[in-house]
Formats: sequence, C-alpha cells, structure tokens
Amino acid sequence: NAMILMNVYCNKIMKPIDGSCCQPQPPLTLIQKLAFCFFTLSIIGYLIMNLIHRNNYRKNKSCTDLESGEERKPAISTPNVSTLEMLLHSFCKLGLIMTYFYLCDRANLFMKENKFYTHSSFFIPIVYILVLGVFYTENTKETKVLNREQTDEWKGWMQLVILIYHISGASTFLPVYMHIRVLVAAYLFQTGYGHFSYFWIKGDFGVYRVCQVLFRLNFLVVVLCIVMDRPYQFYYFVPLVTVWFMIIYATLAIWPQIVQKKANGNCLWHFGLLLKLICLLTCIYFLSYSQGAFEKIFSFWPLSKCFELNGNVYEWWFRWKLDRYVVFHGMLFAFIYLALQKRQMISEGKGDPLFSNRVSNVLLFISVVSFLTYSIWASSCKNKTECNELHPSVSVVQILAFILIRNIPGYVRSVYSSFFAWFGKISLELFICQYHIWLAADTKGILVLIPGYPMFNVLVSTFIFVCVAHEISQITNDLAQIVVPKDNSTLLKRLLCIAGFFSGLLLFSAMQDQSRH
Repeated sequence: NAMILMNVYCNKIMKPIDGSCCQPQPPLTLIQKLAFCFFTLSIIGYLIMNLIHRNNYRKNKSCTDLESGEERKPAISTPNVSTLEMLLHSFCKLGLIMTYFYLCDRANLFMKENKFYTHSSFFIPIVYILVLGVFYTENTKETKVLNREQTDEWKGWMQLVILIYHISGASTFLPVYMHIRVLVAAYLFQTGYGHFSYFWIKGDFGVYRVCQVLFRLNFLVVVLCIVMDRPYQFYYFVPLVTVWFMIIYATLAIWPQIVQKKANGNCLWHFGLLLKLICLLTCIYFLSYSQGAFEKIFSFWPLSKCFELNGNVYEWWFRWKLDRYVVFHGMLFAFIYLALQKRQMISEGKGDPLFSNRVSNVLLFISVVSFLTYSIWASSCKNKTECNELHPSVSVVQILAFILIRNIPGYVRSVYSSFFAWFGKISLELFICQYHIWLAADTKGILVLIPGYPMFNVLVSTFIFVCVAHEISQITNDLAQIVVPKDNSTLLKRLLCIAGFFSGLLLFSAMQDQSRH
C-alpha cells in the first residue's frame, strides 16, 4: 500500500520509463484527435454501406415459386464488394484495433508490471515452442536453398524467441543478449538476400515494386506513430529494414543496371556487379567510423523528423552501426549462391546433399564447429560494449553456419515446420504489436489484463496479441492492393496525395513540438 501511495505521488513528477503504476495519462494531441475522428467516420461509413447492401440483398432474396414449389436462386447470390466498401471495412477493423492499442498502453485502464528475469522464465518457453515446432513438420513444396517455406520457418522461430526474450527481460543476461543480436542480424541478412535475389532475377526496378514493399513495411508503424504519439525511430527495426531496402534498390538500380539476364551473356557484368558491392561496402565502412558524417546526412529536415529520438539521431546511428555489414553479407551470399545454381554446381534435388558427399561432410563439420565456437565466444562475453564492437564482423559466421547445416543434408532441406512458418508470415506485425499490447509502458513493462493470475494473464494477452497481429497483416495486404495500384498514372497521383499527407503530418508534428517546448 505504501508503494502504491508513493507511486501515485512520485510518478507524476518523476515520470519513470518502466512498468510502474499510477502514471499520468498523456493528453491527446491534435493528430490523435484527427485520427480518432477519421476512424469513427470510417466505422459509421462502413455500417451505413453495410446496411444499404443488406437491404438490397434482402430485396433480391430468393422467393418460392407457388406453381412448382421450387426455390429460385437470385441473379446475384452474394452482394458485390466495392473498393470503397473494402477500404472502409479495413479502416473499420483497424480503428477498433487501434482503440485496443490505446487502451492498453496509453489510457490507465489496465495495469502494468515490471520484468524480472530468471533463467527458467526464458529457457522453459523456448523448449515448449521447439517441441511444438518439431511436431508440425511437413514436406516442402520445393527443395531449393532458403526456399519460401524455409525462410518463413526461420523468421517464425526467431520471432518467437525474440518475443520470449523481451517478455522475460533476458537482455540483462549478456550471453542471451548476444545470441538475440544474431537473430536480429539474421533478419537483416534475409533482407539483403531476398531483395537482391528479386532484383537480380526479375530485373524489376519499377515504382510499383518499391511502393508495395515500402507500404507493407511501414503502414502499421505510421498508424501507430499517429495513434500512440510515438516517433518513427521508436520502432527502430522498421526504419532499419526500410533504409536498407532503399540502399539495396539504389545500389542495383543505378546505372549500369546489372541483372542476371544481362550477365549471362557476358561474364564481365559479374565483375561490374562486384565493383558495385565493393563501393557499397566502402560507403558502409566510412559511415560506420564517421559518426559526424552519418549524423549530418540524417539531420536534414524531414529526415531528422523521422530518425531523431530524444532530440538527436545517435540512437539511429547506434542501431544502424550494430548490424552494418550483415545486409551486404546477405547480398553477397545471394550473388554467390545464384551463380553456383546457374552453373549447376550444386544439387538441389529432393533428398540429395547440396554438394558431393565429401565436400558436404567437410562443410557440415566446419559449420558445426563455427556455430559452436561463436556460441562459446558469445557466452563468455563480459562487456556488452566490447562484444557489440565485434558483433557486426562476426555475426555472419553463425548465420552462414546455420544456413549450411539447414540446407546441405537433402532430408533436412526437404522438410519445414508449418507451425514456425505460420508465425514467420506475420513476424513483422508480431515484432511491432508487442510494443503496446503484449508488453506495455513502451516495452519497459508487461501488460496485465487479469491481475493476480500471471500465467493466465500471459495466455490471454498472448492469444489476443497473436490474433491482432494476424488481422493487421490481412488488413495491410488488402490495403496494399487498393492504395498501390499497378497503373503508373494512378500510382503517381496516389504518391502525390501521400506526399501531401506526410508533409501535413510533419508540419503538425513540428507545431506540436514547438507548443510543448
């Protein structure tokens, strides 16, 4: 009781960044009020349209033929769903979800609690999910290296481990922290590998592709920035993958555009691409050791507004620097793998080892030793700062070791876990949604929906959290088809509207910051 009284009195003044109770509710900003009005109008509009469609559908309902006694089917069995109705339906669902977000982490409706790390709270759930993942093993549709099912599985189990890491407060235990850093690096490795492979094989550098990727990556975060009154950099992983996607695109799209089709005719194009990658590596190296130059680039408006946190871009520089080489490693791995595949130097048949038996066994042995060596080094870390300095250069060792262990044996490459793959398809939404509706106090605490029953509370909040993440993934996919059309002229008009929207948003945000100061 004394602690609660002290929190009631002190937290209004101290405003601690944790899961303490009795924090004063922040006042609604103008942008939040406008967002509330927008979602309310969307809900009302959808309900009106739904009522109109229902009335029209009832009028066209099948009636009984009095002479034959048979039921006649209507000309239209189901009402046609217009683009406007789909748009309103998506915003209606999104509005209800955002209300839940706000109630969980901005209103003082639900309690929060602080994290307390124990080894059992981290490792026991890990064992549970691994058992579940193995239980749902299925055959893959294709047996290529890093095929779609395998990458979804990889993202899925990594995301579940990261979620357990966050809710258990395991960042205080340095060996676990270092291994989680490798998982984050592996996500970025997949970013480099996936986008490079697409541009190299397809040769599609069109605006439609860029807009689709940017929309899918940023839609949820932009909405949360508005509704939860958080800066863009607060959700650091999305700015990170967005910037790296643009770097990959710029590297490959800038003249001369070198793609697989062109390179097959002349091997010199391969050297040209390698020169591009070397230039990219040089730029990364220069920026990583020149904090001043990096901060100047991202200190110009409107970039500064997107990448500043607490008034400076140091946090952004730290996050970027921590995994600065791994996207390049992903691009280089994709280039080497696709070159070997084109020259039929690897065997990707079902059940076949990737290389000859002798080479496969040697590579497997080296991979296992490398994997264990990195784990031993990470587990022996004593200083987080020193280990973070080495991490960008050595994280690729464990990533490549895992890829080879997972893909060299044919029988391992031919199966995947559908359980992990399902979570992998919504991994981005899971990563972002956890900030407010699974964790709380902007990830510093844990959301308490059912006080006094910690295990039951975790089960209920987790179920809601996963359902919401899945629903948001569906909403994002639906809206991406509407907002980003394939027709270039229509897309250009939409881009101008979006640019105007963001300009107004940034101006409103700047005015709010001035009024606060």
